[in-house]
Amino acid sequence: MYTIPQEKISMIYSQMDGDLVLDNPEKYYVLRIKDLPQEDKPREKLVKYGSSHLSVGELLAIVLGVGTKKEGILAMSQRLMKEYGGADIVHEKNPKKIEALFGIPLAKACQIVACFELGRRFFESPATQKLVELRTASQVFEYAKDMRNLPKECLRGLYLDARYQVIHDEVISLGTLTSNIIHPREVFRPALEYSASAVILIHNHPSGVATPSDADIAITRQIVAAGKMIGIGVLDHLIVTKQKFESVPVEY
Repeated sequence: MYTIPQEKISMIYSQMDGDLVLDNPEKYYVLRIKDLPQEDKPREKLVKYGSSHLSVGELLAIVLGVGTKKEGILAMSQRLMKEYGGADIVHEKNPKKIEALFGIPLAKACQIVACFELGRRFFESPATQKLVELRTASQVFEYAKDMRNLPKECLRGLYLDARYQVIHDEVISLGTLTSNIIHPREVFRPALEYSASAVILIHNHPSGVATPSDADIAITRQIVAAGKMIGIGVLDHLIVTKQKFESVPVEY
């Protein structure tokens, strides 16, 4: 049986650079809302399906309205979410800082600050203001301590921004006493929705044995490969029991 070395368990996570470059990087095609099919345009989706069916980037695009000559509004919104982090930008109160950091017009930076300030005043709970930073497997084990005594297998995804802060925490699937069903699309759907830079997977072994199975290793390899294709790193896949944890031994 494979036991992951202690030095790897304490290893600090490192995110990959997921940016892709076309053959001719000098000539970019700017995707604009008018180029999208009618049913994929943010406003039309909002009217037809409701706000819960839109990503944060799409909602922000509706607030900002139009982009600039150099950048479409969807591209601008998605770039802001990716580079700044959705949870961080909610708390930014200085529009000049957003303007300087991301090169967007001051008027749009003001719209962003005003939008999130309204949301914060009306709906935000004080408990949501502090973000948790995860950089090691030990920190993840402590963060997910509520999984240690679960009677059935549960797969959970922790979605991080570029600062290794948890911006979304989701139960991906619930299994039986001995197995779980995982599909890469279910792992990465929240990552895309919340503009996460990376994901950490956790699942529990009710048996008390933290050693990864052959299936754990094979599935993790598939998920890591899928993440590389779309530019979202899988920093770790942690198996937890009541008293210990192990990382699935896959090349990250």
